[in-house]
Amino acid sequence: MRIAIIGAGYVGLVSAACFAEFGTDVVAVDADAAKVEALSAGRIPIYEPGLDRLVAENVKDGRLTFTTDLKAALREAAAVFLAVGTPSRRGDGHADLSYVFAAAEQAAREAEAPFVLVTKSTVPVGTGAKLRELVARVRPDLDIVVASNPEFLREGSAIGDFMRPDRVVIGADSDRAFAVLRRLYRPLYLIETPIIATSIETAELIKYAANAFLATKVTFINEIADLCERVGADVHDVSRGMGLDGRIGRKFLHPGPGYGGSCFPKDTLALARTARDAGAPVTLVEATIAANEARKRAMAERMLALLGAPAGKRVAVLGLAFKPETDDMREAPSLAILPRLVSAGVEVVAFDPVAMPNARPLLPAAVSYAGNALAAAEGADAVMLLTEWNEFRAITPERLKAAMRGRLIFDCRNAWDPLAMREAGLDYRGVGRG
Repeated sequence: MRIAIIGAGYVGLVSAACFAEFGTDVVAVDADAAKVEALSAGRIPIYEPGLDRLVAENVKDGRLTFTTDLKAALREAAAVFLAVGTPSRRGDGHADLSYVFAAAEQAAREAEAPFVLVTKSTVPVGTGAKLRELVARVRPDLDIVVASNPEFLREGSAIGDFMRPDRVVIGADSDRAFAVLRRLYRPLYLIETPIIATSIETAELIKYAANAFLATKVTFINEIADLCERVGADVHDVSRGMGLDGRIGRKFLHPGPGYGGSCFPKDTLALARTARDAGAPVTLVEATIAANEARKRAMAERMLALLGAPAGKRVAVLGLAFKPETDDMREAPSLAILPRLVSAGVEVVAFDPVAMPNARPLLPAAVSYAGNALAAAEGADAVMLLTEWNEFRAITPERLKAAMRGRLIFDCRNAWDPLAMREAGLDYRGVGRG
């Protein structure tokens, strides 16, 4: 089978490489000629563990190609996936679907034969119906059917998520669409991956509902962590006691400085706006959005309070990306926290293993950057851990203390052992640890 994927960004590139690994012939289309040239030469524009190897191997074997020529990519393609961006629309928070509709229209105009048009991008409920109307209007002579196949990729572990998913969701109203997508995912039958076949509207909502629930879970444990600090409880024991309940589960019960990234912030906002428009407001999700924004601000204020007189103090910030194993800075807590520290007169020195090139244009010019974690901590009055990279976990308290001028540690991810830190003479503060 041959497929085309429109959009060689994060979702499109990972999907293209993984479908090719399944044995499918994949053509990834992108309007950015420089990106296509780089990808064809094996240069990957994003950081995702293992993706460079997977792309290189499938390009070498001839199953994966990149092009700017949509018309050529569509030839003999049984399915065309839309993997373009759906950012939050400025002003109202609705998902901006202009790229989705533009790509769909262009594909319909350029097509020479029928195909299945599949939304891999995250789109609000009702988008599939609009796409169906669009392609029918543009190309009434072609039997183009529409389907939804939402992605559930976690940055930093996207390849594993695609190759060994918890489930595959297929939304369609056509037997042909179901047949094509089931054939594409046939390699997953061997590991008995559940495949949910449903309507397009249901598939679209599954994606938003899943992300909103996980974001709510993160926000819930952050607020429980605040309560733990007030009453002398330990949030880690609370999380474990909750997570062992099979109805709740252990994942996403780790306190921190708030969620960020490409999905949770925009998807919760888009769901809230869509629900309001439909007359069925999701007030729990709306409260989650507000609480998460407040969480980021609160972490900055807590750091300032711990410093006492912050002006002139030097703080080493370890981690800038919204999570480890990615260089993604979208909605990262650091983007709210570091500007507040700088505005209070704090001298901020930051380090992140991969995200600094992306972070520099987004953070105040006053922020300086170090070559490694200990260099950032050199002469610092305090260290603030924002992203729990494994290399930070490996730093011994003794080495940290030797590098610092002060003794204050604010571990926003609870990545370090409090007892070991305090035994080394450091003033350790975690989140929700009583």
